[in-house]
Amino acid sequence: MADSKTSTIIPTELSRYARHLALDEVGLEGQQQLKASSVLIVGAGGLGSPAALYLSAAGVGRIGIADYDNVDITNLQRQVLHGTDTLGAAKTDSAQTRIANLNPHTTVETWGELTSHNALEIIGKYDVVIDGSDNFPTRYLLNDACRLAVKPLIYGTVYRFEGQVTVFAEDGPCYRCLFPEPPPPEAVPSCATGGVLGVVPGIIGTLQATEALKYILKIGDNLVGRLVLVDTLVMRFEEISVARNRSCPLCGDEPVITSLIDYEDFCGTRHVPEVPTISVAELATIIDQVVLIDVREDWERAIAVIDGTVDIPESELAQKLDQLPKDKPLVVYCRSGIRSARSTDLLLESDFDDVRNLTGGILAWADAIDTGMAKY
Repeated sequence: MADSKTSTIIPTELSRYARHLALDEVGLEGQQQLKASSVLIVGAGGLGSPAALYLSAAGVGRIGIADYDNVDITNLQRQVLHGTDTLGAAKTDSAQTRIANLNPHTTVETWGELTSHNALEIIGKYDVVIDGSDNFPTRYLLNDACRLAVKPLIYGTVYRFEGQVTVFAEDGPCYRCLFPEPPPPEAVPSCATGGVLGVVPGIIGTLQATEALKYILKIGDNLVGRLVLVDTLVMRFEEISVARNRSCPLCGDEPVITSLIDYEDFCGTRHVPEVPTISVAELATIIDQVVLIDVREDWERAIAVIDGTVDIPESELAQKLDQLPKDKPLVVYCRSGIRSARSTDLLLESDFDDVRNLTGGILAWADAIDTGMAKY
């Protein structure tokens, strides 16, 4: 939170926030809390636009905007933070200009792309995080980072005429409880291919802003453990309960995720080199004749492992090539086959002649061979 000096409501702000001051649940003290608060909005698009505008208008003192994209003409159908005069500009610059015009008392900080290397540091600077992203790697990254940093994450997503919103906080479930595994990259069309009615992200983003304000003001009942589903074609709001998964690797009774990972890898969206492969069915018939190499991280092995493997994380493989035999066939595996494909490529380039990548990784092994194996 900001210090008391920056949270003081100056006389010129009293008229601006008059309708808030008239609310018993807000009043002058609540308005000071808003001015002392900070919110990070990841994604200055369809969801982030209304969230940023309403949080600034409400008097949130510091807003961070994280986005690495530029304003495109196709954005303007729903991303009301931007305009025709900012086409081609960085979305962060466009957002900063618009918010400064709406409320000069809000400080705007801009960030580029959040990654596993900078997410914890950036998120640590804010009280609340709003997920306005449109891809699964960022959603899992934000979920894990906010849980590790003990920050509330206000989640929202939209598709066509529908949307969802909930809050992931320390006392409730996390995104992994709701979606333990990311879907195949080709299974979920983007808004660009599936389309979205422009007002739908406006509705969901506004709900996200509402949850952020309630959290800061400590009023009402937040959406922790409750997922709100919105179908605008029939204008129906439904709610389903979401319980914390006690086996969740992040927020369960015995969590094993203690650091951030490669989320492009985890979601299978990173480029995979073309290398020789082997199916899990074929591996099962010759497993005693090959050297299995597991290139996952230690925390992943705590969840599931194929017996008899050589454990070398992908990041250490290049330095430990001398630990592997060149006179035996090698089979490399990871969670889904992405890291192991890169590792197989590295081994082939390092004069290992008989190396194959396990198609589908340990997930495929659990599906077809060891069906009792835990999945993550």
